[in-house]
Amino acid sequence: MGSHPERLPKPTTPAGREGLDAVLARPDRAVVALDFDGTLADIVPDPEQARAHPGTVEALAALAPKVAAIAVITGRPAGVAVRYGGFAGVPGLEHLVVLGHYGAERWDAVTGTVHAPAPHPGVTAVRAELPGVLHEFGAWNGTWIEEKGQAVAVHTRRAQDPQAVFESLRGPLGELAAKHGLIVEPGRLVLELRPPGMDKGVALAGFVAELDAESVIYAGDDLGDLAAFAAVEKLRSAGPDGIPGLLVCSGSAEVPELAERADLSVPGPAAVVDFLAALADRL
Repeated sequence: MGSHPERLPKPTTPAGREGLDAVLARPDRAVVALDFDGTLADIVPDPEQARAHPGTVEALAALAPKVAAIAVITGRPAGVAVRYGGFAGVPGLEHLVVLGHYGAERWDAVTGTVHAPAPHPGVTAVRAELPGVLHEFGAWNGTWIEEKGQAVAVHTRRAQDPQAVFESLRGPLGELAAKHGLIVEPGRLVLELRPPGMDKGVALAGFVAELDAESVIYAGDDLGDLAAFAAVEKLRSAGPDGIPGLLVCSGSAEVPELAERADLSVPGPAAVVDFLAALADRL
């Protein structure tokens, strides 16, 4: 990876430029946090086929030794993200942490182990009832249920009219989740039923506090990343004790809300990898 400092794109907002400048000035006190699907991995019709974009591991391995830590924050089980990302046993990634199930699970590269809570009983109940609900609303054809251990997700990307099926299921799945003490997390043509109380914002804020970080970068692509964006915005606005931050959107026409709040938008995982590589070159 040569030295290409000119490749590092410039944020379009003053707050974003301040965040990037803070990372460049004190990288050893910076946290770089990243979503997985749609940010480090391209969106694919079958989530089980998702893999980190080529060059991701190399870029992370170049960057990780220069910052306080890199955190991958994902709705996937931590172990699955590690496997699909190819993150285990990579020299240079000792400073990598994967926070799975929105932070409920944690994998540390140093130990190579996952720490996870006991599954929520509501997930077991929902898992049993979900096929019947999909049949009842005529949404079985083209939908796909993804088992996530601590959660269960319904994908509509394979349906004949993915967006219409997605919208038709929001109400019924919301009722099913509420009946069993769960919440529904909408995403890009996916509805995830999971326990309440944890989101990417809670996970990110906790990790930044744990490391006593002085700056933070967060990159995401989906509705679930809005909570992490909000956490960075809250950190930035905390007056003299605030923490500068940079918000990066891995470009998606499907989620304009994220692009509107980002300090820097890049066109998908390939460009995210280029950004990480360029940042590593600059540090």
